[in-house]
Amino acid sequence: MKRRDFLRNTAVAGVGFSMLQTPAQLLAAEKKAKVRMGLIGVGARGLGHLELCLHRSDVEVIAIADPDTQYTIPKARNLISKAYGAKKVAEYTNGPEDFHNLLKRDDIDAVIIATPWEWHTIQAVAAMKAGKTPAVEVCGASDIQECWELVNTSEATGVPLFGMENVCYRRDVMAVLNMVRQGLFGELIHLQGGYQHDLREVKFNNGKQYYGGGVEFGENALSEAKWRTNHSVHRNGDLYPTHGLGPVANMININRGNRLMSITSMATKSRGLHKYIVDHGGENHPNAKVEFKLGDIVTSLIKTNNGETIMLSHDTNSPRPYSLNFRVQGTNGLWMDDVQSVYVEGKSKPHTWEKAGEESDANSYMAKYDHPLWKRYSADTAGAGHGGMDWFVINSFVESIKRGTPYALDVYDLATWYAITPLSEQSVSEGGQVQYIPDFTRGKWMNRKPIFALDGEY
Repeated sequence: MKRRDFLRNTAVAGVGFSMLQTPAQLLAAEKKAKVRMGLIGVGARGLGHLELCLHRSDVEVIAIADPDTQYTIPKARNLISKAYGAKKVAEYTNGPEDFHNLLKRDDIDAVIIATPWEWHTIQAVAAMKAGKTPAVEVCGASDIQECWELVNTSEATGVPLFGMENVCYRRDVMAVLNMVRQGLFGELIHLQGGYQHDLREVKFNNGKQYYGGGVEFGENALSEAKWRTNHSVHRNGDLYPTHGLGPVANMININRGNRLMSITSMATKSRGLHKYIVDHGGENHPNAKVEFKLGDIVTSLIKTNNGETIMLSHDTNSPRPYSLNFRVQGTNGLWMDDVQSVYVEGKSKPHTWEKAGEESDANSYMAKYDHPLWKRYSADTAGAGHGGMDWFVINSFVESIKRGTPYALDVYDLATWYAITPLSEQSVSEGGQVQYIPDFTRGKWMNRKPIFALDGEY
C-alpha cells in the first residue's frame, strides 16, 4: 500500500487539477476533431502504426522518437515523405531517453508506444504524467509492480490508457464473439488461447537483414533480435500472453462483471533455441554455449470468478505452423480455431464437426455471425497489417479520443493481461504453485459494463 500511495502522490504532483477527474471523465472533456499524434518507437511494429496514422485525415503526426538512426528512422522518414511531402515531422533520436522531450511538447494529444517490452511501462507512465494519452503495445510485465504503476498513474492523473491488443479485432475472433453474445454456445465454461508462433528466425539474425538466416542476437543483431532473445535467456514463463488472453477475456467479460482469480503454470525443458543455433551456426558457435531459461512450451491454467477456466500456451521456439490455439466452449457447443470448426448441439450432426467456413460463403457460420464492425469497415482495412486487425486498433484509439468515450481496451485490461507473465514465472519457479491474480480494478469490475465492440462504431 505504501508503494501505491507513493506512486499515486508522485503522479498527482505533476498534473495539477486533472487529478480531480477519472480517466473516462478526462477523455470526455478532451474531444478532438483531429488527433495530434506522437509515436515512440518506429521499428518493425511502430512503422505499421505510423503508416496507418499517416493515411488518416483525422490524425496529424507531429513527432516520432527512436534512437535507431541507421535503420528505423530512415524508413519512417520515407513513409512520412510519401504522405506529407515537404511537411516536417519532429524527430527525437538522441538516445533511448529522448522520448521525454517529445512528451514535453504542447502540440501532442496522444502517443503510440511500440518499443521493446521493458520500456512500455516507463514510457506509458511518463506519457500519462505529461497529460498525453498513450496507446501501448502488448507484452508481459517484468513484475506486478509495473501493472500497478500503470493503474495508479492513470487513476491519479485522470489520463486514460489504451491497450493495443490487435487479435481482439481479428475477423473470425469477432465473429465468434458475436456467436457468444447471441448464445450460440450456451453458457461458456472453458476457453483456450495462446501464442504458438515459430520466432526462432526473428530472435536470431545475421546482422544484415531484419529476419532470418543467422544465429546472432543482442548488439550483433537487428530489430527484435537485439532485445527479445534476452528474455528467453533469463526468464521462464508465458512471456507474451495477451494475444491468447485478450480475445477470450472479452468473451467472458473480464474486468466487467467477471475477473481472473488465480493461475498455475508449468514449463517444459528448453531445447529449441540451442538446437537452432547448432543447426545454423555449428556446435562451436559462441551462442551455442548460452543457456536459455525459457521452456519451449509454457502452459498456464487460469480460474475466473464466474467459474470458467482458461488455458494459455506459449510456444515460440519450436518448429511449427502459426496458431493462437483458440477454443471457446459452452454448455451447447464450441469453436476450435486450429480446425476452424464449430459444433452446436441440436444443430450439428452428433459427434461431427462443421466447418466454420469463410465470410465470403453466405451459408457459413463466419458469414452469418460476421461482426457488424467488420461488415461496415472491411473495405477500410485493405492493406492494413495482420489482415486488417491493426486498422481496427488504431481506429478504436483515435475514435475514442475524437468522441470523448471510454477506451474499449483500457488500463485495467492491459494491467491484468501484463500480470500473467510475472505470475506465470513465479508459478513455474515454484513447481506449478497457484498464484493469485490482483484485482487491478479494486472492486470496480463488479459494476463495470462490457463495452468492447458494442456500439457499432469501434
